[in-house]
Amino acid sequence: MIVSKIDTLKYKDFEFLLKRDDLLGYINGNKARKLALFEKNKHLLKKGQRFVSFGSSQSNALVALTKFCYENDFSLIFVCEKMSSFLKENPHGNLEFALKHNVELIENVNYPTRRLQALALKKDDDIFIEEGVAIKEAEFGYKQLALELSEQLSENVSIFLPSGTGTSAAFLAKHSKFKVFTCACVGDSVYLKEQILALEPKYDFSNLTILNPPKKYHFAKPYLELYELYKDLKKECGVEFDLLYDMVGFKTLLAYKEQINDKFLYIHQGGLEGNISMLKRYEYKYSINL
Repeated sequence: MIVSKIDTLKYKDFEFLLKRDDLLGYINGNKARKLALFEKNKHLLKKGQRFVSFGSSQSNALVALTKFCYENDFSLIFVCEKMSSFLKENPHGNLEFALKHNVELIENVNYPTRRLQALALKKDDDIFIEEGVAIKEAEFGYKQLALELSEQLSENVSIFLPSGTGTSAAFLAKHSKFKVFTCACVGDSVYLKEQILALEPKYDFSNLTILNPPKKYHFAKPYLELYELYKDLKKECGVEFDLLYDMVGFKTLLAYKEQINDKFLYIHQGGLEGNISMLKRYEYKYSINL
């Protein structure tokens, strides 16, 4: 895997380091880290290897798995929610990308959950990937990242990254010599801890601090203040961030920066393809001229 660079940036009066995982390659951000073991061992898999997963039709995991399977002549079966006729006729963003790259997309209509339908589709030789690539195999990539950061950083800093399932933050904290902070972008801190313990039942939280966002943000709902932050960061720092995770992460980091009073390294979450559909939602809800 390419070693991503670290930039020193300033937003208003807040100076921080930025780990540019958005520049990792054809798969970037946290999904590149989570899939690093599969990338390393792809030559051991048979041609046409089937991967089965599930999640939202606009998820970043869908794009990452699509890229991985398409580039390596594997196949992806992905179970998503029942889609509106408008979305089927006018696919955009991550959904459009997946459909153009041979993903077998299956709407869940017969099972209580998408996961159960995905499991029903799995054959003996298939590789099953949990939603958001929240899998034990993801630990390999974060062990690599921890080593990478220890070699790149000459000073003691704290690391911040936002969480969906908590997989990234948990595995990085487990192997990092630096303190790791995160916040829940899906659900609350209690739910996030439950997700981490489901992944690793005896997980030691001693090096992972979960911060509460300054207010409750419902996942994937467009908030004007998050769009304004996205726009300001892009203008002042010259970097585009992810609207779903990075903006809640930055809001949280900015809310706690004086209280914690550490120098922070923020890990870019990548997945900017997802901004296409989110910006459409902002444009529609707030009549923003993009």
